[in-house]
Amino acid sequence: MSEQSALRTGTGAVAITTATVLPVFLLGALSVQIGAELGFDPAALGLVVSAYFGVSALVSLPVGKLVERLGSRRTSRIGLVGAAVAMLATAGFARSFAAVVALVLLGAWTNVMGQLSTNLTLARAMPTARLGLSFGVKQASVPLATLLAGLAVPALGLTVGWRWAYVIGAGLALAALAVAPHGSGPEERSADRTADRATGALAVIGIAAGLGAASCTGLGIFLVASAVDGGVAPGLAGLVLTLGSVVAVVMRMLHGWLADRRRGGHVAVVAGCLVLGAAGVLLLALPGSLALVVGTVLGFGLGWSWPGLLQFAVVRLNPAAPAAATAIVQVGVYAGGCLGPVGFGLLATGASFATAWVVAAVAMLVAGLGVLVGRRMLLRHRAARQGLEEGTADPAPSSNNGCGSSAPVGRAPSPPSATPSR
Repeated sequence: MSEQSALRTGTGAVAITTATVLPVFLLGALSVQIGAELGFDPAALGLVVSAYFGVSALVSLPVGKLVERLGSRRTSRIGLVGAAVAMLATAGFARSFAAVVALVLLGAWTNVMGQLSTNLTLARAMPTARLGLSFGVKQASVPLATLLAGLAVPALGLTVGWRWAYVIGAGLALAALAVAPHGSGPEERSADRTADRATGALAVIGIAAGLGAASCTGLGIFLVASAVDGGVAPGLAGLVLTLGSVVAVVMRMLHGWLADRRRGGHVAVVAGCLVLGAAGVLLLALPGSLALVVGTVLGFGLGWSWPGLLQFAVVRLNPAAPAAATAIVQVGVYAGGCLGPVGFGLLATGASFATAWVVAAVAMLVAGLGVLVGRRMLLRHRAARQGLEEGTADPAPSSNNGCGSSAPVGRAPSPPSATPSR
């Protein structure tokens, strides 16, 4: 992996992540055209997307283990081919709503494999000084997939038909094979993959991240509808959503850039983003354009800017098995993506959009506090492990990572230092 340039590795990771998440975003962007032909409404679309993320949560752990076992070189290409096949199958065989549901759910694993294989690639290949930025750029590719899906509506959906959008999407996924980084093979796996994983702490952080993700799904899905319901013009509401998306992309990359310049405390920064982002989501419950704009900027810029930083921190904490470790956290994120739209929609319909935003803000606040609890568990895990190491041998020095100490990325961790997390 050492001969690959950082640019090639980062470009390949972005291409893989974008291509493997594209199928579900195409479904959302082209839902009007697909629904008109196959006969389903927005409520049915919401259930399909929720089910998609539910399946993603279920397969995240086994796919993470598979990525670790086979290596990122093979699994990244399997994910790309799988995404291409899923999109071609949708274009050719989606003749009913039931067929769409089956094809979407059967293809959910490709997104999971694309995410986890690129995590492993970045952990093994990217220079340590650029690792944070690389994860920020990779996670910014998710809004990029949204942008591509949106462009497909006027360019293809309203001209040659929505099926051709899926055909071209499949072509993009196959083209990504040409820029996919070499990745790691199974022979490069560390023999000690579980000793430093702190599964309990990662599970707590994953649950908290799921709450945060559940809250943030409302930003992208219901922001325009909520603003229009509050008297804001549809055009302005759409522009505000675009502004929020741009802010999210910029902030994800900025978080990564700053992470490379910090010695630690990354998990604490994630918690801070969630807590402060909750204030922005709460503003969305208030009437008026000013509250809408400020709440959107804070909600997207802080409340939904942390996924790349969190993955970076988890990888730095678990260099021996980065894919399996991030899979634990991703279970919570996918579960939040599954339950968030349904819960928010029910609250907005049964009570009001204001009530739904208040509940989302509280959930995001609890998520931030939950991340802090998980961080404390990580510190205790490190201290206990250090005690065991000191009982048998002198610990080797190490530098800080996402919680407070780090082993070199790409190798099994050396015994941690006693440096506290910030």
